[in-house]
Order: sequence, then structure tokens, then C-alpha cells
Amino acid sequence: MADLVSALGIASARIYAAFGSKEALFREAIELYEAQEGGFADRAMGGEKDIRAMLEEMFRAAIALYTVDRRGCMVVSAATNCAPENVALGAWLSEHRRARTQSIIERLRQAKRAGELAGHVDEIALGDCCAALLHGLSVQARDGVSAHRLFAMVEAFLEAFDFKTARPRRSSRRASNRKLSRQ
Repeated sequence: MADLVSALGIASARIYAAFGSKEALFREAIELYEAQEGGFADRAMGGEKDIRAMLEEMFRAAIALYTVDRRGCMVVSAATNCAPENVALGAWLSEHRRARTQSIIERLRQAKRAGELAGHVDEIALGDCCAALLHGLSVQARDGVSAHRLFAMVEAFLEAFDFKTARPRRSSRRASNRKLSRQ
């Protein structure tokens, strides 16, 4: 708020009055953030990228945004600072985070239907994992963890993603069965 007061040169009470209330100003700020810089996940999910490339782009864009001045994600960070009188705002932010999780799950479902993911992949569990990583990157960035370490974390996740989503190899299974039958 101090930055806004400084930039506009008017008192905070006048700014709140212009938006109707402090809560209305906050909601407007969140919606603007999600439409602009915070909209990186929606941008990553657009287009014709394969699912792995989409996830990598989303996580890399998150790190690029979150590590600027150690700010993290506005939707994730603001939730940890809600006073008891702002329970409704906390619930509203929670709904935004659940919607992000659901959008990731839906994109994983789309990839599964398109044959990018094997039938055994649990897209809900994987989507929850992706959302936990995305939100965790925000917290880690706010705590001062370097972009280098965050990128390494994403690489480790993507390697696990590759392993988890790989299609079972039939030839390997047959070779294993032949070995067992010889014993």
C-alpha cells in the first residue's frame, strides 16, 4: 500500500474510497495480477505444446516472476497474511488456488486423452503435485532460495515426471518373464 500511496501521491483512505473499500481494492489488485504477470500459467497452458513442455514453461515462468525481489506469488503469499477479520478474503484466495490446481488437472486429462500420458497415470494426483510445486516455488522464492536452486528443483520434478508418466515397455516385461521362467 505504501508504494501505491507514494506513486499516486494521495492518502490510503482516498484510495480505498475510490475502490469502495480496502477489500475491493485488494480483490481488484489480485484480478489485475492474474490477468497480467500472474497469468503465466494460463499462457503456458495455451497453444499446442506437449504436456512436459507446458509444465516446464509454467514452472520456469513462475521462477522468473517469483524471484524478482523475492516476492513470490501474490495469491499464495497474501493468503498467509490474512487477519481473522479477512476470513472471506482468505477463502476467496483459496478458491483461486484450487482453480489453478483444477486447470492443471484438466490440462493433464487433455494430455492423457491425446495419448501423451499413459493410461496408468493418475492425473489428479499428478495435478495436485504440480500445484504443490508451483505454490512451493513461491514460498521458497520469498524465503530467498536462489533461482538456480529453484530451477534444479523443477529439473528434479521433471525427471520424476518422465519416470512416472513413461509407458511400460513390453519388451522389458517379456525379457523379465523369460528370466523368471528359466529359474
